[in-house]
Amino acid sequence: MVDVRARAMDVKVVLFGANGRIGQLVMKEALDRGYQVTAVVRDQTRMTEQYENLSVVEGNVMNVDEVASICEGHQAIISAVGTTLGAEEELAVVAHSIVEGAKRSGVSRLVIVGEAGSLEVASGVKWMDTDEYPIESKPLAVAHAKAYEIYSESDLDWTYCSPPAQIIDGRRTGQFRIGTDKLILDESDRSTISAEDYAAAIIDEVEDPYFLRARFTVAY
Repeated sequence: MVDVRARAMDVKVVLFGANGRIGQLVMKEALDRGYQVTAVVRDQTRMTEQYENLSVVEGNVMNVDEVASICEGHQAIISAVGTTLGAEEELAVVAHSIVEGAKRSGVSRLVIVGEAGSLEVASGVKWMDTDEYPIESKPLAVAHAKAYEIYSESDLDWTYCSPPAQIIDGRRTGQFRIGTDKLILDESDRSTISAEDYAAAIIDEVEDPYFLRARFTVAY
């Protein structure tokens, strides 16, 4: 049997957006599996976690030179960078910066924590274009979709992981369904996953790449 933890200890990953809700859980999941994680944050004083395999560095993900310098010598990049309403245009800048910075650093593997609005609910119909999608969140969904296009048009070994409609507080079960471009619904037409299981799905893909140059989604 292959010792996955032992194998992971030889892998260094860069995590952008490590201070965010999902970023923190992705970091913990990777560290728990034995990965060496370089967490990139804007303010190092806000990162209080201490782990043997964790390095924390300050960096601006919208600065290509900084991205390239930080990523050099790593095997994979994870982006859990989000934004807020009113700053949607940052997502495209981030996408361009990560793609170009990854190229300069020589790191080809990229896994992106995405958004659900561009998932389809029917053939050719995106969830964000339906009446059920929260109208106040649509500008963010559109911005995430544009960023997704930037990643998908790159020549990196990218993977884009869209969450379901709702990420809930819960626990890590390790049990969830996996799809591609369609919003996953349960028997009650709900589309949910715990933040912990979503983070596990991200690291699963880092550990065992299956959706190379593709998008996938997960839900219960």
